[in-house]
Amino acid sequence: MNGLQTDLYQLTMAAGFFETGKVRERATFELFVRHLPRHREFLVSAGLAQAVDYLLNLSFTGEQVDYIRKLPQFERVSPAFFEYLRAFRFTGDVFAMREGTPFFPGEPILTVRAPLVEAQIPETYLLAMLSFQSMIATKAVRVARAADGRSVVEFGTRRAHSPEAGVLAGRAAYIGGCIGTSNVEAGFRYGIPVFGTAAHSWVMSFPRERAAQEALQKLLGARAAYLIDTYDTVEGARMVASLGKPLWGVRLDSGDLVKLAREVRKILDAAGLPEAKIMASGDLNEEKVRMIVQADAPIDVFGVGTELATSADSPNVAAVYKMSEMEIDGIKRYTFKHSVEKETLPGAKQVFRHAGRDQIACEWECPPILAGGRPAIALLRPVILDGELVEPLPDAASAREHCASSMDSITPGHIVEYSAELRQLAERAADDVMKIRP
Repeated sequence: MNGLQTDLYQLTMAAGFFETGKVRERATFELFVRHLPRHREFLVSAGLAQAVDYLLNLSFTGEQVDYIRKLPQFERVSPAFFEYLRAFRFTGDVFAMREGTPFFPGEPILTVRAPLVEAQIPETYLLAMLSFQSMIATKAVRVARAADGRSVVEFGTRRAHSPEAGVLAGRAAYIGGCIGTSNVEAGFRYGIPVFGTAAHSWVMSFPRERAAQEALQKLLGARAAYLIDTYDTVEGARMVASLGKPLWGVRLDSGDLVKLAREVRKILDAAGLPEAKIMASGDLNEEKVRMIVQADAPIDVFGVGTELATSADSPNVAAVYKMSEMEIDGIKRYTFKHSVEKETLPGAKQVFRHAGRDQIACEWECPPILAGGRPAIALLRPVILDGELVEPLPDAASAREHCASSMDSITPGHIVEYSAELRQLAERAADDVMKIRP
């Protein structure tokens, strides 16, 4: 039912492959980035779960097939193609890096091997899903690192590029290191902890600020997190402190957060509320968070919204999905691009990682042996074989744990190199192409 979530040219090529008898040929495509986005030293893989769900359910309804058939681009296509679409399913293989794995340019994070049409149609969806979530997960890692052990909550749904983008941003941010999200749908779908306080409208809806906070305390008890800057932050803190327990803490959303946090902390401590937390929000990003932390402000939790859910300083990841080999009647042909600044390397690949260094190699190569006789880690693992899920995918919490532990395997100046065998394969493939070009 999700077959139309693609670009038109994927479907016109599918028709062309079908009409020219290439439908049974098998192709291998790899998804990777050529260059890192600005301000990024690495990227973090996210979105695999949604990509896999898409592939396992990839199909066309009768209504969708009828729509395609009426498009002018398909007026010369045989009826057999549309019957093919009605029965269409993904029957291929997928290999991928685990969600939460940091990666670098040139390294495939997902490989699809399938009959040519089945491998081609998913390109658009896979690029969109993996690029977006990887972008947000990477931003979350940066913010979480800047927080230096203090908690970060993703607050950005209202600034996301759509409601669904907000849900997926909450998921990706959690994988990247946030402790949770304000997005309730993300919590429901993916088991992510959800957090929230109250808006200024809550305070303004009551005739007196005290009445608003008393009502919130009655409603939420130990979960009450008071927004105290609607009128006067310091006076708001004094008023909340006079209410006493139960409470979770307070939120600062404006002003000089460092100065205000210090004043508020003193007020809470003097009232016998040292366990009450202080959350800060308001157009935060990793640079602002880092400055607050370096100032040793007594802020326990950061709520980061717009800058996180849109990755505002680097709002796109230019991933590509390129064919690396074909198999026709059991004979393999290696494919690649040789165009300027858009070159690709032939052959399906594996990525091996050890501390401070990655090696991109041919898929059949054995991992390099490290000191002590340990092999390097192979990052691409089977996820789908013959159209069936190999095993249940890790949930978002497991991906988050994997992301945190994987950060230890990369360092500033991380080296990415190509194996000698892959370089030799590229040279042979280039020679073969030159021999057959007209």
